[in-house]
Amino acid sequence: MQKAHVKLHMGGAVAAVEAYREAPTPNVVVIESTLDRQALLEHLDGLSEYCDSGTKVVIIGRLNDIALYRDLMARGVSEYLIAPFGVVDFVRAISELYSTPGAEPLGRLISFYGAKGGVGASTIAHNVGWSISREFDIATIVADMDLGFGTAGLDFNQDPPQGIADAIYAPERLDSNLVDRLLSKCTEKLSILAAPATLDRMYDFDEAIFDSLLDVLRASVPVVILDIPHIWSAWSRRLLVSSDEVVIVAAPDLGNFRNAKNIFDALRAARPNDSKPKLAMNFVGVPKRPEIPVSDFSDQLELPASAILNFDPKLFGTAANNGQMLGEVEAGNKMVEVIDELARAVMGRVEIKKSKRTLLNPILDKFMRKKAS
Repeated sequence: MQKAHVKLHMGGAVAAVEAYREAPTPNVVVIESTLDRQALLEHLDGLSEYCDSGTKVVIIGRLNDIALYRDLMARGVSEYLIAPFGVVDFVRAISELYSTPGAEPLGRLISFYGAKGGVGASTIAHNVGWSISREFDIATIVADMDLGFGTAGLDFNQDPPQGIADAIYAPERLDSNLVDRLLSKCTEKLSILAAPATLDRMYDFDEAIFDSLLDVLRASVPVVILDIPHIWSAWSRRLLVSSDEVVIVAAPDLGNFRNAKNIFDALRAARPNDSKPKLAMNFVGVPKRPEIPVSDFSDQLELPASAILNFDPKLFGTAANNGQMLGEVEAGNKMVEVIDELARAVMGRVEIKKSKRTLLNPILDKFMRKKAS
C-alpha cells in the first residue's frame, strides 16, 4: 500500500455522490455507510452515473445481509466488508482487487503521437501530463519513448543520469523498485522517465520490448503519458493500439492531413472497441502561411478537434528555452486553458463539441477525390 494515494472525505454514500459529480473517480472508492439497505442502494445507483470506467467500489457496512450482498454484487460493487475488521483485513481486500488472475491494469495509458515530425506532439504531451498531475492531483508519469532525441528532460529542466533505457536494457531486474530509482521527480505528483538522448547505440526494438515496463508503470501510478516519436514500427504501433487514449497532434497542412487520416484509419481498424483517437491541432494561424481550416480538417477525419493551439512563438519558445511548462510561463494564457481542456478530455471529463461543417478546402477536396478513385 506504500504507493497508494489516499484521500478521506466525510459523509458516506451521500457525500460520495456529490464529491464525484464533477470530479474524476479514483481507481478505488471505499464507502463506509450506516444507511439502511434501500437508501444505500439508491445512493449507489446515483454514484454509478459518475463513476469512470475501471473504478472499483468497496462498501463498508454493518449489515450481515445476504440479500444486500447480492444486490451490491449485481450493481458491480467489488467487495463488501462488514465492520468491525482489522487493518490487515482491509489491506488484503484492496490488494486482492488487483492481484487476482485476470485483474485489469491499474493505470491509464495515454499516448501522444505526431502526424509529422516537428508538430509539437512532445510539447503537448509534457504539458498535458503536467496539467493532469495538477488539476486532478494524482500521480502521473511522463515516459519519453524517443530514446535518441527525446526532450522530456529539457522541457522539465531535468538532467537525470538514468532513465528509460536502463529499464528496457535490464529486463531481468525490471520491477517497481528499479523504476522508482530511474524516475526523475519534477513535482510532488509528476515524475518523468527520461530518454538518454544519445546516439552511442542503435535503438532497434522488438515489438514487445516495452510491455514489461508498461505493466510496472500501470501498476504503480494512475496515469502514464507516453511521448511516442514519429516513427511507424512494430513497437510504436503496439504502444498506440494498447493505449487507453491516443492523441494525434497535427498541423493544418496537406501532408499532416494525409498522415493523420492514415493513422486514424489504422488505429480505428486495430481498436474497433476502444475509444476513438483524439485530434489536437497545433501551429494554427501562422502568419502569411496558407493552411487548411481546422473545421475542414476535422470534418474529413469525421472527428472534432479536441484541442486547437494557435501559433504563439513567444509563449512556446520561452517555455522551451527555460525548461518550463506553459502554465509556469504565463498561467492566464489561452493556450494554457486549451491544454487543461485536453487534459480533461483524455481523462474522460469533457465532451468535445462538433464544429460546424464548412465548405471543403479545394486542395483537401481534390486530395479526398483522388483517394476515393
